[in-house]
Amino acid sequence: MKISIERGTLLKAVSQAQSVVERRNTIPILANVLIEAEGETVSFRATDLDIEVVDKTLAQVERAGAITVSAVTLHEIVRKLPDGALVRLTNDGVSDRLLVEAGRSSFSLTTLPREDFPVMATSEYAANFVAPAKVLRRLFDKSKFAISTEETRYYLNGVYLHVSEGEDGRVLRCVATDGHRLARIDAPLPDGAENMPGVIVPRKTVGELRKLLDDDDIEIAVSVSDTKVRFATPEITLTSKVIDGTFPDYTRVIPMGNTRKLEVDAAEFAKAVDRVATVSSERSRAVKLSLDEDRLILSVNAPDSGAAEEELAVAYGDEKLEIGFNAKYLLEIASQVDRENAVFMFNSSGDPTLMREGSDTSAVYVVMPMRV
Repeated sequence: MKISIERGTLLKAVSQAQSVVERRNTIPILANVLIEAEGETVSFRATDLDIEVVDKTLAQVERAGAITVSAVTLHEIVRKLPDGALVRLTNDGVSDRLLVEAGRSSFSLTTLPREDFPVMATSEYAANFVAPAKVLRRLFDKSKFAISTEETRYYLNGVYLHVSEGEDGRVLRCVATDGHRLARIDAPLPDGAENMPGVIVPRKTVGELRKLLDDDDIEIAVSVSDTKVRFATPEITLTSKVIDGTFPDYTRVIPMGNTRKLEVDAAEFAKAVDRVATVSSERSRAVKLSLDEDRLILSVNAPDSGAAEEELAVAYGDEKLEIGFNAKYLLEIASQVDRENAVFMFNSSGDPTLMREGSDTSAVYVVMPMRV
């Protein structure tokens, strides 16, 4: 194999690969990226047996071939090369070395045979559809903060992607929860997604997927089966196993009868919560919201470090209410709001609180209160 490729193009491909490989694994080949050169394209393939990413890019291919080399080492080398450098990758097909050359720099890396590299089995997909990158980005970005990190409740360690009934018909929906907060985000249902099985997309996959969704102008081809999900752009294909479990009936925890309405400037609210939480002990980080007519007082009382209070002008016309929340949860939810106003719907100090962005019901958040 002998190829020449621009440093920036190579760095982008190898970055995606090295973030998929597991740093600590007992199978040496899983630390490697499989480089396959043929025609005018080079593909870089990496896997941890649960996720597989393939990045295809144009390059000058002088001699076709395939080899595997340490993804992290190759990434570090390419990252430190000067911008605009032309990088040559050469393997003579006889030795177990990959020669990496750029300008006056030269590196000889150990390799493993391509035959040892595990390729994820292809799957028959029950649904295939296309969605704009910005739609998928919104679905996953606004829900991922609520993914649980508790390994015992493994079925909450991802985002539940499924088709559901919205206010105006069927929607593509992402839901995540850790039992303390919940995010439910809707988007118009793309053609071809109607019969999609509901799948739980793992946390790591959500993180890797985010790298594909930066360009607003591209469309993402999505394929879903009961066991796998695949996201593809013209250059990159990300395939992942889904979490084998049943996502709980989240509709039961979304309050429908909350009538006390608070409307507040989302950015001002987030800054105020952040300020008063500065004095709270890290363990509890409880912030008390005291609501009166058109007035909100945020307060923290931490016996070991002090107290803080801040008043905000808000729109609130219901009876007085005092309710406490984990400051971190409030901040994470408030930071999801793209519109100017956040609307909170309360019932009592012991019941879950609903939050949405203005009058938009396509993004709904639920947060459980704390005793303060």
